[in-house]
Amino acid sequence: MFLHHLVKWHPFILFQIALGARRMTYLARNIDRFLAEWKAADDRLPVIVKGPRQVGKTESIRRFAQSAYHNLVEINFVEEPRYKHICDDGYDTASILRNISLLDPSKRLEPGETLLFFDELQEYPEIATALKFFHQDGRFDVICSGSMLGISYRRIESNSVGYKVDYEMHSLDFGEFLAAKGYGDELAADMLSHIEEARAFSQLELETYQRLFLDYCILGGMPAVVRPYIERGTFEGCLATQRQLLLDYEEDIVKYAEGLDQGRILNVFRSIPLQLAKENKKFQISKVARAARFKDYRGCIEWLETAGMIGVCHCLNYPELPLKGNYDEGKYKIYYRDNGMFVASLDDEASEDLRANKNLGVYKGAMYESVVGEALQKSGYGLFYYKKENSTLEEDFFVRTRDRLVPVEVKAKNGTAKSLRTLIESDAYPDIDWGIKLCGGNVGREGSVLTLPYFTAFLLRRYLAGK
Repeated sequence: MFLHHLVKWHPFILFQIALGARRMTYLARNIDRFLAEWKAADDRLPVIVKGPRQVGKTESIRRFAQSAYHNLVEINFVEEPRYKHICDDGYDTASILRNISLLDPSKRLEPGETLLFFDELQEYPEIATALKFFHQDGRFDVICSGSMLGISYRRIESNSVGYKVDYEMHSLDFGEFLAAKGYGDELAADMLSHIEEARAFSQLELETYQRLFLDYCILGGMPAVVRPYIERGTFEGCLATQRQLLLDYEEDIVKYAEGLDQGRILNVFRSIPLQLAKENKKFQISKVARAARFKDYRGCIEWLETAGMIGVCHCLNYPELPLKGNYDEGKYKIYYRDNGMFVASLDDEASEDLRANKNLGVYKGAMYESVVGEALQKSGYGLFYYKKENSTLEEDFFVRTRDRLVPVEVKAKNGTAKSLRTLIESDAYPDIDWGIKLCGGNVGREGSVLTLPYFTAFLLRRYLAGK
């Protein structure tokens, strides 16, 4: 009874007790800064935090609410389906607040001091229509969160256009992983200065960052995998967790892929590692199933991409600007959005070899290419590559500055980047005059080629912002 009254008057006490009981390590995330800046703004539109399942959306929002508000009113449309009727009387703020209070009178709805948090938005997209009215009312800040599964996000987008801010959340990038390991913002700033000045890392720095990056490649960035690793300092149990997360994603496919062939979606999802292991990493539908055709699988690939489970890297028709619309829809590569899925999909022997950093074989190039693609997407880049017909000319990725196209080559070995130099030196590609080679070596510059270690990929957007 005493606890009940405490919680009634202090809604965060229960949350704090639960948090303390579990003694969970909070993983600082990029969204923390975004939400703090959002709260500091005078005119705050409702926020929709979207992203794949289990990347830490709910945890980060709760943490923010704990520090920034007196009250948190959290409604989870999966765990509490009774709240799926709060808009039955209309989308105006007064009607919704009245219905929330009817369902749970203990929720404190104090204007100016309360964050309304609607979680699992994909289960009740109707609430998105109310965001316009919450903004016009102005008494309550609103954050929504959801896994973009199925077709519901299209309804969410159309219902809330003009009255919300989107934030796409991913699993941890390498910068967030370093923060979890105890390294401050100054480390990323120092890494960036090395890139900007083409200044080599010391041997101690290089070996330390490479070791940390290999750990990150093996673990991926899912909080459920990273947190025990941080707390224990070992890889104990991480593979089992990764494989369970992979199974959870497959279960989501079966549950949410409405109107599509779930079997085809699963076949695409499961074939990614084998396709990446090929020398030619182009995704071939013909290897997914006998007599399979792209037109029959187009919707399956789009669904997986929209759900945040995969990244699709499109083949450019020609390496020139603009990138939008300049690609062949039938030629593409597919990567998992988190490298932990890639590791989990391998057999036990291959997974053990990755952990021991030996016998990487065909998976070495696949892993580093996948991790770089993941880093680019987490930075907000679309993925594009180029393969010239009847030629050895091929480039892994492309990014852009304001007016230049920048090829990015991922080398499994510290060899010569022939394709990169061809693109730079040939008059046939006027939008390209320099490029980036990512490899296992140190920072350096040779002519128009900037060589960088793999672990700096998460900083490329910050570096190119000034170009």
